[in-house]
Amino acid sequence: MNKPLRRISLFCGLLVLALLIRTNWLQYVQAEELSTRKENRRVQIAQYATERGNIIVGGQPITGSAVTDGSDFKFKRTYLDGPLWAPVTGYASQAFGSTQLEKIDDGILTGNDDRLFFDRTIGMFTGEKKQGGNVITTLNAAAQKAAFTSLGDKKGAVAAIDPRTGAILALASTPSYDPSTFAGNSKNDEKAWRTLNDSADKNLVNRALRETYPPGSTFKVVTTAAALEHGVVSDINTPTDTPEPYILPGTKTPMVNHATGCEKASLLYALQVSCNSVFAHMGDKVGRDGMVETAQKFGFNSTIDTPVRAFASVYDKTMGKDGNALSSIGQFNTAATPLQMAMVTAAIANDGKLMKPYMVEQLTAPNLDTIEKHEPQEMSRPLSAANAQKVQQMMVNVVENGTGTSAKIKNVKVGGKTGTAQHGEKNAKRPYAWFISYAELPDGSSPVAVAVVIEDSDVKDREDITGGGLAAPVAKAVMEAVLKNKG
Repeated sequence: MNKPLRRISLFCGLLVLALLIRTNWLQYVQAEELSTRKENRRVQIAQYATERGNIIVGGQPITGSAVTDGSDFKFKRTYLDGPLWAPVTGYASQAFGSTQLEKIDDGILTGNDDRLFFDRTIGMFTGEKKQGGNVITTLNAAAQKAAFTSLGDKKGAVAAIDPRTGAILALASTPSYDPSTFAGNSKNDEKAWRTLNDSADKNLVNRALRETYPPGSTFKVVTTAAALEHGVVSDINTPTDTPEPYILPGTKTPMVNHATGCEKASLLYALQVSCNSVFAHMGDKVGRDGMVETAQKFGFNSTIDTPVRAFASVYDKTMGKDGNALSSIGQFNTAATPLQMAMVTAAIANDGKLMKPYMVEQLTAPNLDTIEKHEPQEMSRPLSAANAQKVQQMMVNVVENGTGTSAKIKNVKVGGKTGTAQHGEKNAKRPYAWFISYAELPDGSSPVAVAVVIEDSDVKDREDITGGGLAAPVAKAVMEAVLKNKG
């Protein structure tokens, strides 16, 4: 072969080699990146070519699928009682993507998850059409409805947990939205989406998981746990050494009490009437590092995956002594999600053992075979059983004799704590109304712990915005719904 032919042959060989390398690079290295790009419409068409599996509550689907008219996306998502369940399901939209369980478990719901490979393979031989699997939740339909209905037109949220397992029983957020209104990709869907995004009410925000608020006096149960665990107090009936007025450490600012009899008050009485001075003083005696340690054992300063991620609640690690005293009554920089305060309550009700919260019981294949089943997991021990029982006694006293009487349930032992959290510059904005509570069965176990926050309501006089007046009745309704199912 002459020299020019050898050069041409070598050049052609290099071109073939380059083509092989590029083809293999695209097929094996960049395949996933290319297949998941938003611009790859074939992937989206395939995603909506079959009916999605369902999200299940109490054995009944709360989702469905419907044929889309005038689109190459064959099926779109539908929702049963969309506004009721939106904080649980999230949304799956042909135009705007997906969130929450719809996004996290998309592979199961579309049938594309690797764990459904066998089902897809069998279907190729039997001729059965591709199907999605199901997501079975821990939610209690009656509790969810009670939470949503009781919130009504108030802006707020509810989180309810089974303290024994960590199973989430209710997750309500108002005002809510109907994911069905923008599940497709038509002009009407776009209009509904734009309206929701332009709304000042933040309907799309899951307030139970994704909004943090100053917890106010509900945080005093954390301060009580810290004081007991760090040996600052051992007897909840013994008078403390709290002066009146109590001056915030390092300042000349007196702590304001909205209750009487707070000087040297015992922890039992101080929680009953919600003495700010006693708990600010206890927080100072525990110290910032001790308070941070206890708060973090309850879950503060960490994100929580349920599997939907909840924002981290905050207890400041760097503040000074005066900030720590204020934070010990749930003000200053302290901020908590409703889920976080439900976790605090659940740990106390469960004799000091905090179970990791979760809302998916199991994932199933289209033929209902179990793919994955959740096992309850212990998360931490924020306080000993003996100290938890002391805090329980204090919380029961709040409901029986203190600020939480609106949460009383006949023939049921209920423990609770009210909170009215100031916010805004110089506390100029309307306060938040909080209530945390648990109900106890005759055997001493607790099937439900609840946290309620009312961000805004139609109450005109800010003096009437209280945890006991606004939030406690909501918590009571949720607890009653759970207890009714216990027969």
